[in-house]
Amino acid sequence: MSTEQARTAPDERRWQALGVCLAAGFISLLDTSIVNVALPSLERGLGASEATQAWVVSGYALTFGLALVPAGRLGDMRGRREAFLFGLALFTVASAACGFAPSTGWLVVFRLIQGTAAGIVAPQTSGLIQQMFHSSERAKAFGVLGTVIGVSTAAGPLAGGLLIDAAGTDDGWRWVFFVNLPIGVAAFVAGLRLLPRLPATGKHEEFDLFGVFLLGSGVLALMLPLVQEQQWTGREKWALMPLALVLLGAFWAWERRQGRLGRAPLVDLALFSLRSFTLGALISLSYFAGFTTVFFLYALYLQNGVGYSALASGLTVLPFAAASAVGAAIGGRLVVRFGRKLVVMGLAGVALGVLGVVAAVELVPGRNVGWASALPLLVGGIGSGLTVSPNTTLTLTRVPVHRAGAAGGVLQTGQRVGSAAGIAVVGAVYFAHLANHGRADTALQLGLLTVAGIILVALVLAVADLRERQTRPEPGKAGEPVGRSWEEGGAVEGLRPGP
Repeated sequence: MSTEQARTAPDERRWQALGVCLAAGFISLLDTSIVNVALPSLERGLGASEATQAWVVSGYALTFGLALVPAGRLGDMRGRREAFLFGLALFTVASAACGFAPSTGWLVVFRLIQGTAAGIVAPQTSGLIQQMFHSSERAKAFGVLGTVIGVSTAAGPLAGGLLIDAAGTDDGWRWVFFVNLPIGVAAFVAGLRLLPRLPATGKHEEFDLFGVFLLGSGVLALMLPLVQEQQWTGREKWALMPLALVLLGAFWAWERRQGRLGRAPLVDLALFSLRSFTLGALISLSYFAGFTTVFFLYALYLQNGVGYSALASGLTVLPFAAASAVGAAIGGRLVVRFGRKLVVMGLAGVALGVLGVVAAVELVPGRNVGWASALPLLVGGIGSGLTVSPNTTLTLTRVPVHRAGAAGGVLQTGQRVGSAAGIAVVGAVYFAHLANHGRADTALQLGLLTVAGIILVALVLAVADLRERQTRPEPGKAGEPVGRSWEEGGAVEGLRPGP
């Protein structure tokens, strides 16, 4: 048995440990969407201005994205169990602080800390799955993770609506944060007992602090104008985009230098020599740019355009959430057999569902649109389940376990950047039409057509990858080192997805 195999020998409590990871992942992803429906309550109860409301939403996404790669690398080097538990404890404490916030300024500060904590937890989850599960079990584990991603994102508006309806408009926003406390505490206590004490893979490596600075500055310059697109008026913000390209280019050059000198880089650039990883990351980025925007647009339209309550608005996306859970469970079981074909089918289903909602708004305008869009959302939800978890499995299949945290951080950073970019672009389309005294239903349709176009970009990438796999299989197989940088050990063998 190789050293890498010994390090990742299956633990008999691995499925229970996975439950701990999923509970933490659920509350951290829930907080990306649950706060959206609480904004009117926040305005009434705490007197939050539009700018403050924007920072409550976008600040979380910003620090979430900034923390992912450094936290993933730290988990690789120092131990994922310790990093996971620290991030979960910080997230739980920050959630309590958000709920008790005495002013809008303190709420924004605590929300930034909460996003950082979520960014610490997320890459440890994918890294722990890589370590704890082998062979087809890993695909099933990522399938369950995909279920949680889909359900938590889609269930956020429903959960927020229920809490505000129960607690009242003035204080309902506080319970949007308090709901994390029992789950966070229970997951932390269970994690202390169940998470495996696997040895860290790089205790003697030096952490790449300058790489963290370059990457963090680049991601900040890239995401800040996107998440503040509506609130930061004027064109000056877009000057940060060229700066972001310069900083990210400098980061790439620095990481190459680190590799040439035999030092431990923050991101092993050999990851991008794997076609499965590079294309999978691009598919994920473009898909999340469209996927997360659907709920943002639909909630705005239903509450502001049609007059739905927060609870009723949340209930309308329930078909998507339920179908996404079913689709992810199916996808986790079938990905080893069908490979990228499953992702192509899923993306086609999501695009069809989005176009179906466009048709429903046209055919059944007004308050009945919630019922009319149920079937298209059901189709889109199944497609989403067949996309997220299989794509994650395929993207990380050939990544060595000792790089799993950093790889997961790169993948999820792309998701956060994609989400921010999608909301900025699609939101601009939606609000521009309303600003010209356009109808709300037409604004929604234009926004959703933009979403469908973004999803089609992901579909084109998936089809291109599928064709290339069929005509020119990627060298090497799971279990073999890929490239000079990966001589310490390859990906865990046994997972050989179809083309």
